[in-house]
Amino acid sequence: MADKVADLAGPGIGTYEEVDAGLPNDYTSLLNRKETQIALWEVKKYIEDQMCKKLNLFRIESPLIVEKSSGMNDYLDRDGSRTPIDFTCGLGLEKRMEAQVVQAATKWKRFALAQFECDMHEGILTDMRAVRKDYFLDHDHSSYVDQWDWEQVISAEDRTLDKLQDTVKKLWSIFVGADEFLLKNFPKLGTDKYPPIPKELKFLHAEEILEMFPELPRKQRETAILQKYPAVFIIGIGHTLEDGYPHEMRAADYDDWTTPSVVKNGKQMHGLNGDILVWNPITKRRHELTSMGVRVTKETLVKQLKITGQEDFLELPYHKMIMNGEIPLSIGGGIGQSRTYSYLLRKAALGECSVTVWPQQLHDVCAKHNIHLLR
Repeated sequence: MADKVADLAGPGIGTYEEVDAGLPNDYTSLLNRKETQIALWEVKKYIEDQMCKKLNLFRIESPLIVEKSSGMNDYLDRDGSRTPIDFTCGLGLEKRMEAQVVQAATKWKRFALAQFECDMHEGILTDMRAVRKDYFLDHDHSSYVDQWDWEQVISAEDRTLDKLQDTVKKLWSIFVGADEFLLKNFPKLGTDKYPPIPKELKFLHAEEILEMFPELPRKQRETAILQKYPAVFIIGIGHTLEDGYPHEMRAADYDDWTTPSVVKNGKQMHGLNGDILVWNPITKRRHELTSMGVRVTKETLVKQLKITGQEDFLELPYHKMIMNGEIPLSIGGGIGQSRTYSYLLRKAALGECSVTVWPQQLHDVCAKHNIHLLR
């Protein structure tokens, strides 16, 4: 059970010896660095256009920093292990403003739906940048975050598992279409060395996966299920499962992970949220592309904050907006851009697609495997 506890929050802590052991020994990038940048720019435009079309979104700008007191920043989980960067700003003010670098725009987007006066079933898409300093930096995790963050207005009647799954299917069709787009325009990506991206996405509740692999910690369960289904959407992340642990820690103030959603095998299961995970044939490991979900109502916000012992959050401006009905009901998510690029372009590391800081240990380890990180 100690392994299950350690596995709940975030990507965890590893060693570069473990990274070295896990990287492929026969890797060669299918595109060179210049071709990679050209390809990711082209597929970026394709994905954004398709998201706007299929989800009825329009493109907006999002903040890199928010006021600390606003409650807008994303704390990613609920154990306090990943904290944002704090700083003061406003030269010449009697008291400088307390600000934070965003870790994600998850909560700000819901406020933005009201700010941009979105209609019912209309939404927003933003090219979000953030910093998450509390990560072990490896080929799959970076302190620099690039995401497509999106949010759509929904009605109370839309807060269903059917709505969630229908939206996920649209997103998956965009990923499949992006793969076809890249193969057509960048023929070097067409290789028999790696299998094609799956056309179908398997939907499973976290409880179902636990039933299949009751003794395994979360990441090992995900790895095991991806051997059977190379692309899955795991429903219900955050609610306590049959073994007494959630599948993974999830913040209490954006996704709804407590609402009863489906009964299977006589068991009530909970949650209107989830993650898309795929099997990465290059690194031979699990690979998360997106987290998303139906957002909390004022009732589920109070319930989840009580569960996590964070009821003091209700005094923050963002949470008051939910309680006062000043921002709409919504569904939304964040799609990792470099994660998606590395999957579609058959890359072994995020650092082949995005430029950030990596420790020299990782540069050295990757170079041994013919993986060259951008500097």
